[in-house]
Amino acid sequence: MAQTEGRLAGKNALITGAGSGIGRASALQMAAQGAAVMCADLDTQAAEGTVALIAERGGNADSLGLDVRESDQVLAALQHTAGSFGSVNVLFNNAGVGGGFGWEDTVAINLGGVFNGLYHGARHFAAQGGGSIINTASVAGLVGLTGPHVVDADELDPGAGAYVAAKHGVAGLTKQYAVSFGPHGVRVNAIAPGYIETPMTAEARDDAQTREYLLGLHPLGRFGQPQEIAAVAAFLASDEASFVNGVILPVDGGYTAR
Repeated sequence: MAQTEGRLAGKNALITGAGSGIGRASALQMAAQGAAVMCADLDTQAAEGTVALIAERGGNADSLGLDVRESDQVLAALQHTAGSFGSVNVLFNNAGVGGGFGWEDTVAINLGGVFNGLYHGARHFAAQGGGSIINTASVAGLVGLTGPHVVDADELDPGAGAYVAAKHGVAGLTKQYAVSFGPHGVRVNAIAPGYIETPMTAEARDDAQTREYLLGLHPLGRFGQPQEIAAVAAFLASDEASFVNGVILPVDGGYTAR
């Protein structure tokens, strides 16, 4: 039986990158709080897995395949979600990759994908009188990244350079769309996670030297959990955050407080 109570009751959400990590945790969290959730992912099988978990817990969800680099696919996903659920009023632009995909793909997915969601989502929500858009930025959208060894220029551009550039871009787009579409009732915010225990960070966490170094960057002395980001995403999606707009919110264990 679908959830009918909770602070997100009556809301319908489209979450990109919902097949794993922060996206899956956020889909579970929003569904548990009463939202109907469209789980979108390039990996359609992973998205279906998230839907199955939501169904096991009594929630309402569906899935679709989505490549956020393709503007027409993002628009179609919004239209499909609205058609399936009757409306869509929450969009979580969460899909992304780490810094090992090269400049073009990293920027196309992490920045271009968010732009596509903002471009179509903000217009859709403005036309219906409002909505909440949430973007996944990163601490790399607020500060530069460091590592346990010196990185030369050949490593930087396709790796951390591309990731930091894209995530700073997400922060900028978040502010601009918040300013431009706030008068239409559209709230636009971003979450800036620290290092979270997801498949994206597994390689870095598995290396003992890198793990120790990264833990030392977080004053709480640990990595975050996907559920901790999901809780913030659900808050930003809710009416409890009705006066929160244009914020890039660090959820990073104190990483950016240093």
